[in-house]
Amino acid sequence: MDLRQMEVVVAVADAGGFTAAARRLHVVQSAVSGTVRALERELGTALFTRTTHRVGLTPAGEAFVPAARQALRAAELAREAVDAAKGELRGRVTVGTMQGVWANLHLALAALRAEHPHVVVRLRQAAVTDLRQALREGTVDLAVVALDRQQQRGLVSRPLSREEMVLVASPRRRIPAAGSASGARGTVDLADVTGLPQVEFPPGWAIRDAADRSFRAAGVERVTAFEVNDIVAASELVRADLGVCIMPPTIADRFPDLTTYRIARHAPAWKVMVVRPPGEPPAAVAALLRHIV
Repeated sequence: MDLRQMEVVVAVADAGGFTAAARRLHVVQSAVSGTVRALERELGTALFTRTTHRVGLTPAGEAFVPAARQALRAAELAREAVDAAKGELRGRVTVGTMQGVWANLHLALAALRAEHPHVVVRLRQAAVTDLRQALREGTVDLAVVALDRQQQRGLVSRPLSREEMVLVASPRRRIPAAGSASGARGTVDLADVTGLPQVEFPPGWAIRDAADRSFRAAGVERVTAFEVNDIVAASELVRADLGVCIMPPTIADRFPDLTTYRIARHAPAWKVMVVRPPGEPPAAVAALLRHIV
């Protein structure tokens, strides 16, 4: 068994098929299939179930893939250690982000590129639950996310910012309880907006989870008119006056033509942090962490 065989098996598992894995590895499909068959013969068991429409992992494959990931990562760390000893920092850093969470990450990436031009950075955008699982599996090295206290368990976290979310509405919409003229920055209570149609994000999104907790704490319910998994789409629905939306102010500021209202009580909290698995981070990951402030 060698590292190349492990890499191929992991690629098939991640891509969900031999053809997709071949494209990812830049080889022909027959080479991928042959490598997997040879390894299965060596192990004396099948790693994949193969049908006309899909490829899945067998119980043996489910056990093999996580161990193969660890072996591949260990080999990569060994190469990075040698490069560091030669005074050259190389390697790969996979960074997870949530939609709408950036926290000036581009500045940290630019500083890393200037300092260590041979480090390759991969950005992965996903829901917070998926990113947390990826951190546990080792497929993401660090993430800039918004997590609650329970979600932080088992991870090393460092806070970056904290905001109280705001209500965003079309300038055409009148919210009498806000006590402000159209376009002015007013104040609302969650009870004031329960009867308004609301543009929501899906469950599992940090914005949605924080809003749900706040409405429960306030003891009020809200009317969901639309549920979208894209912030720009949410802003377009608000702009068309089809609903109002709760979002962090750093996101709301991207849409200056919309009206923003501060939430007086029970405002959902938006805590952005950088998180990573416990233990000493690889050299390339540590280099990026130094630039994330």
